[in-house]
Amino acid sequence: MAPRIEIDADLVRDRIDRLAAIGRVGETGVTRTLYDDAWVAATDQYAAWCDAAGLAVTRDAVGNVWGRLEGTAGGDAVVSGSHIDSQVNGGRFDGALGALAGLIAVAALRDQFGAPKRPLEAVAFCEEEGSRFPNAQFWGSRAITGRIGAADLDTVCDGAGRSIGAVMRDVGLDPDAVGTAKRGDIGDFIELHIEQGPILEQDDLAVAIVDAITGIRHYHVTLTGVQNHAGGFPMDIRNDPMAGFLELGAGLIDTAHRAGRPAVSTIGRVEATPGARAIIPREVRFTLDTRHPDPAARARQYAVQEALMREVAARRGLGIDWTIELDHPPCLSDPGILAALQAGATEQGIATRVMASGAGHDTQQMARIARVAMIFVRSKDGRSHTPEEFSSLEDCVEGIRLLAAAMHKLAY
Repeated sequence: MAPRIEIDADLVRDRIDRLAAIGRVGETGVTRTLYDDAWVAATDQYAAWCDAAGLAVTRDAVGNVWGRLEGTAGGDAVVSGSHIDSQVNGGRFDGALGALAGLIAVAALRDQFGAPKRPLEAVAFCEEEGSRFPNAQFWGSRAITGRIGAADLDTVCDGAGRSIGAVMRDVGLDPDAVGTAKRGDIGDFIELHIEQGPILEQDDLAVAIVDAITGIRHYHVTLTGVQNHAGGFPMDIRNDPMAGFLELGAGLIDTAHRAGRPAVSTIGRVEATPGARAIIPREVRFTLDTRHPDPAARARQYAVQEALMREVAARRGLGIDWTIELDHPPCLSDPGILAALQAGATEQGIATRVMASGAGHDTQQMARIARVAMIFVRSKDGRSHTPEEFSSLEDCVEGIRLLAAAMHKLAY
């Protein structure tokens, strides 16, 4: 029987509370955006904790912090971590819990089992949210996978118009060295993250094993009709883009609803021109966020929704045009890591379920260079990106135990 992996709950509580104090807003909010003072202090604290745990500490060219435990047999590293930045007035757990979990798990494995065969590493990614620099999302993991271009350093700017390269210099980083952050020696990567949804709470489970991260596509759609008087123009001869939108809105949402979980579709913004009460609009613009983690089902979902948009526009005599401004394919978890997670859950007596992630994560970037998987920890009321975000200490400990169990199987 596998030995029980012990995680110090008091240590977990202390690390969560002390990290949350850096950039605290009000009682439970956190604002810690890339390269601001709170971010600098948080990365310094994470590095100090890595050092205190006996790990070799390095910081790469974009500010990711690494803590490494060497392996006796060498080889590619087994890595865990998440991002240390937050949303503006976000919560204490998004990203932060995963960064801490990797560090706590590696230290616990070293204390209980000694040196691993393969190297173990914990990482605090410098950024994932894009809160300060909207076009810099996944900045840390993109650097690790070699996906930051030289032009990005000048063209990616914050709300004040300052380039990310200039801000990097302010905090002692050399933007010309970004290429040195690329890694080619990571074999396995596991990210622990809060669920940010209600499924685990509905199932009364502390943790889940994530088998896929959803594919995401963002459409910006424009319907064009004929602007006319709202009272004088008969209904049967109108070319009304708002009427077309209302039919489309219901149909696009219903496509995902009828497909069932985990398909989702969201219309988050609608604008009409000229937007007056007594005028049939000339134009209606809307956004469609549509997601599915299964590659084949995703393709069918997109095809059905595009066909519906064309059909409604043609039947109503409307022009239609759309652009796709984001198109992330699904990221499927590695079967070997899933097996390690499932075996670890069984051996450690941790009840789990398998589910997909409906949100994007650094793991999608890391999948370009490593085998990947994720662990979810229950979120109270499914809340996230808000000061009300909360995961219980008991659930956090169970998640870190599962993470450590899988890392033990992969590295020892």
